[in-house]
Amino acid sequence: MRTTPKWLFPVLALLPVLGLYGCIRVYPIIETLRLSLFQWNIISRRKPFVGFANFVELASDPLFLEAIFNTTIIAFSVVAITIPVALALAALINTRQGLRRSGVYEASVFLPHVVSLVPAAMAWKWIFDARLGPLNALIGLVGIPAQSWLFDPVLSLVCLIVLCSWQAIGYAVLIFLVGLKNVPEALYEAARLDGASSFQAFRYIAVPLLKPVMLYVSVITLISSYNIYAQAFVLASDVQGAPGHLVRVLVLDMLENSFRNYRVGYAAAEAVVLLVIVLILTSAQFRLFRDRSRA
Repeated sequence: MRTTPKWLFPVLALLPVLGLYGCIRVYPIIETLRLSLFQWNIISRRKPFVGFANFVELASDPLFLEAIFNTTIIAFSVVAITIPVALALAALINTRQGLRRSGVYEASVFLPHVVSLVPAAMAWKWIFDARLGPLNALIGLVGIPAQSWLFDPVLSLVCLIVLCSWQAIGYAVLIFLVGLKNVPEALYEAARLDGASSFQAFRYIAVPLLKPVMLYVSVITLISSYNIYAQAFVLASDVQGAPGHLVRVLVLDMLENSFRNYRVGYAAAEAVVLLVIVLILTSAQFRLFRDRSRA
């Protein structure tokens, strides 16, 4: 009697999932790679093959280079802010576990992450408003003159970093809390018996054990920060002629080239560059954390 191979059932069970993943994830990536090699225009039937001409043009496009620079500054700034702040908040909330209203602390910290991007960006746009915003009124109480937050290239970038960090911290806190709860209590007890303070126990026990969690949070935060769009569009709208000019980011530049300039092939080349950047930075983060773990 011929028996059915054991691997057949899991393969058949995974086929629908893999097929759906291929349609939703893999095919768009392959199609983007293909479009980047063509002068693909929405309003033109003629779509000639241009090879790497789109990528060569990107190297001398000032708007693209500005978008790359702004996006990189925002992404690394958000990661640099999110990791230490989220870790500190997670440690503080973890020490309050079991007390009354401990769930309120977790919910209040996580709430910014679940708020829709556009309403959140609109609220922060009002906060940064030069005339009616509460931020200028607050800094005026300590003698600091009012600032044109969304009209200055540097300040508008700072505003976008603050907004993105505010949204990213809640998710990072939740992940760090899960990691802290999985640290064995016996390690803390041994540290206390050796005379270590709470901060020393956290620094020398919890932080090293949380390195895989830090890697995950840093990768997810970096990728999401490189893909920001709605925040930049909302903060920049009604401020200047072209939305996002002062806070031009890469995804916004891609969408403008696609749907405003009808240069889909050129925008696809930008998407390929974004993919390569994210892959390189993600690989660098994995190598960095791996080297630190060995050390």
